[in-house]
Amino acid sequence: MTLSLGGAAIADLDLIAALGELAICAGRRIEAIRAAGAAACLKPDGSPVTEADRASEAIVLAGLAELLPDVPVASEEAVAAGVTPPQSDRLILVDPLDGTKEFLAGNGEYAVNIGLVADGKPVLGVVHAPVTGETWLGVVGVGAWYAAPAEAGLAPRTAWKPIRCRPRPAVPTVVLSRTHLDPATEREVAALGPIHCLRHGSALKFTLIAEGRADLYPRLAPVCEWDIAAGHALVAAAGGDVTAADGTPLTYCHAGAGYLVPNFRARGLPATA
Repeated sequence: MTLSLGGAAIADLDLIAALGELAICAGRRIEAIRAAGAAACLKPDGSPVTEADRASEAIVLAGLAELLPDVPVASEEAVAAGVTPPQSDRLILVDPLDGTKEFLAGNGEYAVNIGLVADGKPVLGVVHAPVTGETWLGVVGVGAWYAAPAEAGLAPRTAWKPIRCRPRPAVPTVVLSRTHLDPATEREVAALGPIHCLRHGSALKFTLIAEGRADLYPRLAPVCEWDIAAGHALVAAAGGDVTAADGTPLTYCHAGAGYLVPNFRARGLPATA
């Protein structure tokens, strides 16, 4: 299976591997800055931004310009600075440091997210954890994989471990945001009945569902497209789904709405009979 991008046919697995390498390169820069100490300032919306956010974004954008020069990119810090990509049926959504609050808190629960959407739908995604060096990769309709840390960068393809969502057990595991838990989500979770509950930061919550370690991730408050596009692709590639809270398809590339997603639910496989 191939994706036609910019008039060229690029094999899916070659592309996802290249994006994985790029995320790892950005993650290593994040960790170098963390080791040296990173101060934060506030953006106009009140959220923090650090040198690590900007340095990671510079690496990812430079790499994407070489890898996929004809595909527009919406990246968090660039969009915050007023850089809006041209309208296109394909878009790369980048969060160069997803979980800046977790980065500043030093809890390790932050990620580099790179997701590709086509016609408003996620088609592939990479989520990388800089602290551990772990990487998760997904191509919708092809498969999802876990790549353990490797000294040289991304582990060779032969070492990738296939991952898949699990059927929902009688007592499901629900994963919730560590720092952005909203009242509507709290009320929904309280009405679910018996559950196991985990709190975690960033798009790493999607990796728990894709690996079959959690079953549901609801967020009933707005979030940006670059926060979730890569994780959405990963969960879908692993057999799960991500929808709007009302069950309708969750779509992307909504520049007119500020790239905001009003709400969503990510789920693993349904319960077996």
